[in-house]
Amino acid sequence: MTTTHALPPVVDADSWQRELDALRAREKAATKELDAIAAQRRRLPMVRMPDYVLEGEAGPASLAEVFDGTSQLIVYNHMWFPGEEWQCPGCTGFTSQFARLDFLRDYDARFVIVTQGTIDEAVAYKRRVGNAFPWYSTANSSFGTDVGAPPGGGFGLNVFLRDGDTVYRTWHTSGRGIEQLGHTFALIDALPYGRREAWQDAPPGWPNDEEPGSRWQSSETVAERYGRPDA
Repeated sequence: MTTTHALPPVVDADSWQRELDALRAREKAATKELDAIAAQRRRLPMVRMPDYVLEGEAGPASLAEVFDGTSQLIVYNHMWFPGEEWQCPGCTGFTSQFARLDFLRDYDARFVIVTQGTIDEAVAYKRRVGNAFPWYSTANSSFGTDVGAPPGGGFGLNVFLRDGDTVYRTWHTSGRGIEQLGHTFALIDALPYGRREAWQDAPPGWPNDEEPGSRWQSSETVAERYGRPDA
């Protein structure tokens, strides 16, 4: 298939290598800056959390119990709209990236999903989209609101540290901070045409005329591609 879009200039291998080396210097600098950011994150203070009770698939669970014996916990607050068959495609797509997170146990950590939907609705949706992670409901708790994911569309990711039965909040991100934690956009940004969205900085003639999110997978597509049990 011949593309109708503009193409990068064609150069000899030595010229290409020089351009790549120049870009690599910036990439290395960005990697070092990310290391410095991670170091600053490790030095953040923390906030003691109240004794929340969430609803899990096996019944009520205190926030400390959600750790399941680990000392560190990553919580993704999944956007939720009551009564909808298909929930937020961004949240559904983000969580579908992580097929296997058992390696977190080697680091004394666990990953779970929390939503404002009832636990019955949450489990039904989990099965509908083929998600494999533990889900909890904060429908009867202020937990979601207190960590930046209130009813009506809030989402985000929080990290917690447990000392005995006492839980502390250590980090939070939302918005585009979430995309830095997945592989989807990292892979897309490595492509010559990137995200194809109008805001993207690209040369003239690039296919950059699409609305943000126009190529995102729908929740239904995520379910089809990742294999829900009833498919």
